[in-house]
Amino acid sequence: MTPPARRIGMFGLGLLYFLWYTPYSAVAKAMSGGLFGATHGPVGGFVLLPAAALGTLCAMPLTLTLLGWWKYARRRTFFGRRGGSIPFPGRETAASAFWMAWIVGTTTLNFTFPGVSILLMLVLMRIETLIVSPAVDLARARAIPVHSWIAIGLSLLSAVVALSDVHNYQLTVTAVLSLLAYMVGYANRFLIMSRHAKGGQHALDRRYLVEEHMATPVFLVALLGLGALIGIGDASRALREGFTTFLFSPAAWPALLIGVLYEGLFVCTTLIFLDPREYSFCMPVHVCSSILAGVAASLGLNALYGMPPPSGAQLAATVCVVCAAFALSYPSIEQRLLARAQVPKVLLFVCGGNTIRSPIAAAVAGVELAAAGAGHRVQVESAGVAVREPGRPLPQEAASVLRQMNVPVPAHASRPLTPALCAGSAAVYCMTRAHRAAVVEMAPYVSARVFCLDPREDVAEPHGDSAQSYLDCALRIQELVRARVLEHLPSPWRSRLGRYSRAVFSGGA
Repeated sequence: MTPPARRIGMFGLGLLYFLWYTPYSAVAKAMSGGLFGATHGPVGGFVLLPAAALGTLCAMPLTLTLLGWWKYARRRTFFGRRGGSIPFPGRETAASAFWMAWIVGTTTLNFTFPGVSILLMLVLMRIETLIVSPAVDLARARAIPVHSWIAIGLSLLSAVVALSDVHNYQLTVTAVLSLLAYMVGYANRFLIMSRHAKGGQHALDRRYLVEEHMATPVFLVALLGLGALIGIGDASRALREGFTTFLFSPAAWPALLIGVLYEGLFVCTTLIFLDPREYSFCMPVHVCSSILAGVAASLGLNALYGMPPPSGAQLAATVCVVCAAFALSYPSIEQRLLARAQVPKVLLFVCGGNTIRSPIAAAVAGVELAAAGAGHRVQVESAGVAVREPGRPLPQEAASVLRQMNVPVPAHASRPLTPALCAGSAAVYCMTRAHRAAVVEMAPYVSARVFCLDPREDVAEPHGDSAQSYLDCALRIQELVRARVLEHLPSPWRSRLGRYSRAVFSGGA
């Protein structure tokens, strides 16, 4: 069954994120501004946080139950067999949840500081995440392309424009520290996520989401409780008030609602970032959805309660941030433009030495595409991840089985895989899981379109010089390639190719 996130798509996730973020940020700002005066005056951010955290903690198990996602979590048994097993996070997801707790707490806090607008804080937070994305790529030894540097430059320009508008905000030391904690949280979360998830494996990514999700509100409530118990100063006193008298006031209900609304944000934003494509693809969806939500929330509060609208400088900074997001998404935009320009798709088949399996797959794919009349729309290539002697031709055994299958023998010369070959391919089909891992390591930005030719098991090389072994391998590749080629053809060509395949490959031609 197609995963829910795949059915919704990135646009759908961005829309849902916007729909959750708008009321979340508006309610947080309204409470801190005392706009719900009938129930309570202005509520400080540290007073608000405990109730918001408890709202998320209460909503979390209901969300995971309604979505049916508990099954993805690992389980741990306590007190022997009689105690039963319960969902329990692994070390990596617990570490990610710890940093996510910082993100959740500081996000809510950032919207409650007096003297700053929703839009200003959103611009500053999105500048941080736009800079964190390529920084994580650097930490993971990935090259940062020119469009990412352009996005960083636009983000810094946005910060200069927003902060130059000094007469329209009061950015306190506490607010700056909260923003820094938010950035540190995202940097650490992205590093952990890129190591342990985001690989296109649905069950693994869903496990990461569930385990991080169920642990985050627990960590957040624990951290806030610890600050209330052992801390000193105004923040600790405010946290103690939040856990005691405030919880029994009428204003506790909208504060709990803030936490419930963040529950929807949590699911949407995690699904966006778990997309196997690079962070520079996911970040524009995240940035644009939240920025638009900030504009909507600010205008809504202005219309309903007369709060000051965003200043011209803040709107200009918003435009810079959106431009930075689109700069990050340049590769995806370019790929769509090329597709509309009718540039032929390239299907790339990859094995180890590029002498047997991948050239056989490319030859078979070429015959099927030509038979369907789609040779001008889809091209085939092959390469190897472990080519020791470039330029080697097809072995005689491989050429022989291709003739038996009525497939023209190509003029082949083995070649090593390169990042450019990966980047120029619409899909990369690998013979083994190890080959796929090597491709993703070489070109992580194409991981979403790198697949195993057989998702269930590896396609092994023929054994020795046995003609039957070569034939068995080629016939299996033929069957797998036929299904893969169909994925790239419109419906009329699919039926045409199906008729041709039944005639030719069954021995009828």
